[in-house]
Amino acid sequence: MGLEKQHNDLLLVKQKKINNIQLLRNQYTISLLNVGLREGLLNSQEVYEVQIQLMQILKESIRRYTREESSSISSDVAEEILTSILYAVDAFLFQLGDPENAINFVKKNNMEITYEQGVKIVKDCLEETRALFKEIRNNKLDVAVDSYNITIDESIPLFLKKYEVVFDAHNTMASIDYPLAIDDMTIQGVYYLKQYLTYLKIETEFCQMFNQDDLRDLLVNYGRMCGFDYRIELFNIFELVLNNAVFSVLSGELPSRIRISVQQYKEIKNLFSNMSDSQIQLIILEAVEKLLHHFNISDSLMSYYIKQCGINLAKRLKSVVKHNRLQTVVILEQELKTPPLTTFNASDRMSDHRFRLLIDKIVNCEKSVDKIDIIRTNFHSLHDYIDILNTDCLLNDEYEELFKTFGDVELAILTKIVFYEELRNNSIYLSSPNIRNREIESEWQDQFIKFINKIHPSRKSVIQQYVYEIDYEEISFY
Repeated sequence: MGLEKQHNDLLLVKQKKINNIQLLRNQYTISLLNVGLREGLLNSQEVYEVQIQLMQILKESIRRYTREESSSISSDVAEEILTSILYAVDAFLFQLGDPENAINFVKKNNMEITYEQGVKIVKDCLEETRALFKEIRNNKLDVAVDSYNITIDESIPLFLKKYEVVFDAHNTMASIDYPLAIDDMTIQGVYYLKQYLTYLKIETEFCQMFNQDDLRDLLVNYGRMCGFDYRIELFNIFELVLNNAVFSVLSGELPSRIRISVQQYKEIKNLFSNMSDSQIQLIILEAVEKLLHHFNISDSLMSYYIKQCGINLAKRLKSVVKHNRLQTVVILEQELKTPPLTTFNASDRMSDHRFRLLIDKIVNCEKSVDKIDIIRTNFHSLHDYIDILNTDCLLNDEYEELFKTFGDVELAILTKIVFYEELRNNSIYLSSPNIRNREIESEWQDQFIKFINKIHPSRKSVIQQYVYEIDYEEISFY
């Protein structure tokens, strides 16, 4: 399973009578029976007996599910249990390799034996997956990418804790947000998670071959290039590292150097300027080979994975070169800037208890000026300010009075939060009337836009300049 199987939901088999027939991996047993019946390897009576035996297993599983208290369950639950049974049967028959061997086994053995062997295989796969995850967790990258960290720290442990081999084996319950460079989401259950972790291990080991400060700076530069907060976006770290390593080779540098200068970019752009699609494909694959040799990568699966990603990069480059958009793929080293000073202090975040006490105090204030004074005296971190704005403890004009106390840098930071999507996709002009015509997520954001619209154009220009000078990673919420 996996890349060796071409990463698609069909297993192409060319064995004797089952020749050029497509067997669905996720419905292996059902498609095997259908093909066997069609090709004359099974007769209708044999298929009927298999169905009867599966129904008997389902009946027994329902008794276990209800702890013998009832034989009646909803049709939806019964369907889920049957799908779980077939998942185990699929696991056993699929590992036999040759489809005709699987058909012969079905003809000679009761499905109860097949099912029990399948459950054992699924349990073994679960234990292998646990061991694989332990290895990944102990060697995870030190990066501030939320989707990567949450997937490893929360989502996968939850899956492993709640995975049910007997009644829900086919279900991929985990909310795995971190995207892989290559993924096959047609696979289900623990087999999917094992495949996911196998590829994640490859990606992690590859990324660890590079200087980790360079890697973290690459992520920062990627966020700056795209105009978003890379910490909260969904993207694949390995892909960024691999791509820049390939571009480093193309610019005459070592693949271990993933910092790409402006001069290197010019050389790369000039290199691609008169290339045909086939030449682009060839030069990328040659660069990948140099990279594999440089890092002495001998593992066949890792090599294959990297080569497949190289092919994907070549496909993308054919398009961006044609449309003169190479700058959207090559991540350039950005100049270091001195961040503007702000009164928001991340280290001054208050406790939940103190926060609630102050909210109560603000709500009970009769005068707006007293509310603003409490906020400005006691609140210092951006996280606390966003929290208090979201509590809706201020009324109408009170928002404006609070915003008036902020400096240009603080207003620029709030602008980057309120107009995140606009800045992510393009740019924002604070003097444009279009900023009023947008979907508002909360009351405070609506009031903030109204406030921005009222201030003098010259001040808007200053705030807008800060908006482009402040990078999202400089905005600390914690």
